[in-house]
Amino acid sequence: MLPDKDGPNGGGGVRDGPGTEDPSVTLFREYLRLRTVHPEPDYDGALRFLERVADELGLPMRRVEVCPGRVVAIITWVGTRPELKSVVLNSHTDVVPVYEEHWKHDPFAAVKDAEGNIYGRGSQDMKSVTIQYIEAVRRLKASGKRFSRTIHLMFVPDEEVGGHKGMETFVKQPEFSALNIGFALDEGLANPTNAYTVFYGERNPWWITVRCPGSPGHGSRFVENTAAEKLRRVINSFLEFREKEKQRLNTSECFTLGDVTTINMTMVKGGVAYNVVPAEMDVSFDLRIPPTVNLPEFEEKIKAWCREAGEDVTYDFAQKHMDQNFTSTEESDPWWHAFSSACTAMNVTLKKEIFPAATDSRFMREVGLPAIGFSPMNLTPILLHDHNEFLNEQVFLRGVQVYERLVPALASVAPLSGEV
Repeated sequence: MLPDKDGPNGGGGVRDGPGTEDPSVTLFREYLRLRTVHPEPDYDGALRFLERVADELGLPMRRVEVCPGRVVAIITWVGTRPELKSVVLNSHTDVVPVYEEHWKHDPFAAVKDAEGNIYGRGSQDMKSVTIQYIEAVRRLKASGKRFSRTIHLMFVPDEEVGGHKGMETFVKQPEFSALNIGFALDEGLANPTNAYTVFYGERNPWWITVRCPGSPGHGSRFVENTAAEKLRRVINSFLEFREKEKQRLNTSECFTLGDVTTINMTMVKGGVAYNVVPAEMDVSFDLRIPPTVNLPEFEEKIKAWCREAGEDVTYDFAQKHMDQNFTSTEESDPWWHAFSSACTAMNVTLKKEIFPAATDSRFMREVGLPAIGFSPMNLTPILLHDHNEFLNEQVFLRGVQVYERLVPALASVAPLSGEV
């Protein structure tokens, strides 16, 4: 048991006096306390929270059950020209599991320390962005603003487990098409420097299992053509390529993690007893492949590694994404121009990258929609999925202000070709 369980503010942290904490921060901390953590996320609690927020905003909220027990919530601010394509502010409601013994504070108490750092699972990934969207819209509505394009705040389940029962399914449904989306914002990453990182594409995740059959036998003999010998050759081929990519990253100042292919061996299976040579051994890898790589050629490389390992070595995919769409970051693109111009007006430095992992943006890009991954968290260590994930309240509040400028810019993009 962690020591900070002594009240709503989470003992061990700093307590604000009555009325001194910004209401946006208070709402953020309340959302962090919802246990939308896998394997059993409290999605019902999240939906109740969002319904209350929608009521406060004076905006309607729709629920779309995309799979049994998996609901997408959509809060809509209708524009003055609803026939124009809309802007989506997307976020996911689920968070990854925690190892509580490695945390300074209860990961679901939203403790704020003396420096204003707010600890909680989801503080960076991505409950902060959810509340920043909400609070930006709240402030814009309170000031009487209206925009030509409709704005949808979309809250999606199951991103952290691959999105198969969330966005991947939702983009194929008529309710998604009815949103008439022109552009989407989704999650990004923190940046330890003063810049903000913006992501215009993603690496493709390939989860692959290589199956190595061999001759069984007694553990006391030199059995020929064993599964283990083939397994070793397979592992060597994958990890030798991994080392080459690692060297490319380490020796090029131009490369980021999103520019190279990462390979990690994640599972090994095989064997029934110490004294029995197994008839099959399997090894699994997690590959993340940049959109600059020729994917059919890369799969041919995998096939060659399997042939070189020995007879009858095969592979299959648990996940194999082939989308290589980019979102334009050319100033001639009206959506990007609106985004980047608003950032320039705020004296914000942008660093454009390929996202090194995977987000729900990939599903929107696959159906032809431009999507940018952006989380306004600068001067912040990257701690998504890590122990002691936190976000400073001043960084959080600055992010609300950033969206107060970005949302109007995007929702005011002039009618595009085909819209009038």
